[in-house]
Amino acid sequence: MTTLDLVRGTAARVAYAVKVYGVGGTEVRALDRVTVEFPAGRFTAIMGPSGSGKSTLMHCAAGLDTLSSGRAWIGETELGSLNDRRLTLLRRERVGFVFQAFNLVPTLTVLENVTLPLDLAGAAPDEDWLTALIDVVGLGDRLHHRPGELSGGQQQRVAVARALAGRPQVVFADEPTGNLDSRSGGEVLGLLRRAVDEMGQSVVMVTHDPTAAGHADEALFLADGRLVDRMERPSAAAVLDRMKAFERGRS
Repeated sequence: MTTLDLVRGTAARVAYAVKVYGVGGTEVRALDRVTVEFPAGRFTAIMGPSGSGKSTLMHCAAGLDTLSSGRAWIGETELGSLNDRRLTLLRRERVGFVFQAFNLVPTLTVLENVTLPLDLAGAAPDEDWLTALIDVVGLGDRLHHRPGELSGGQQQRVAVARALAGRPQVVFADEPTGNLDSRSGGEVLGLLRRAVDEMGQSVVMVTHDPTAAGHADEALFLADGRLVDRMERPSAAAVLDRMKAFERGRS
């Protein structure tokens, strides 16, 4: 797959997505008929207050959770058509994940952590891609260190590199700067931005932070399980104003 292939079309999408937890009086509708596309080669931020459904949307779009009704695709592959084994293979081969917790293996080196998904799949890394990736994340002098020898920001950069190592169709990042100080968080957001701009990757990020959303090409706003607004070329100030207006409307 070439960089040009990566920037065409839609990386992921959902149509009329509904996710319900519980039954009867305890029922919670976390997603309520959400339809949205995540373009390839773009950085999309999903925002909303706690309980808005933003993480549920990401988990269902990524195949980590199943919809109660509606449909979800990675590229042109409908997730609902896959059995558990094929869904696991799709996530391994075509999707990258970055979470708030770094989820690195403490006994492995930086390089071993980066290539771990490929090793588990029995796939050889693309050496040119791996070299370029190590250069982008700026950890070339740390490849033989273990996670415990790195700062939090460096560990999250390793996690981002691991997510990108297999050249996935899309990377989903759930609050990737939540455990970092502002400087380290800025480094990780800059890395995700460079992955889109320089490596043709597609990134979908859940965040509550207007500064983080300001790195994206587009911000989507969820409330009560529904898509209520979207903003092209968001700035931190514009996102903050939109969130304040949203909170005033709820009060």
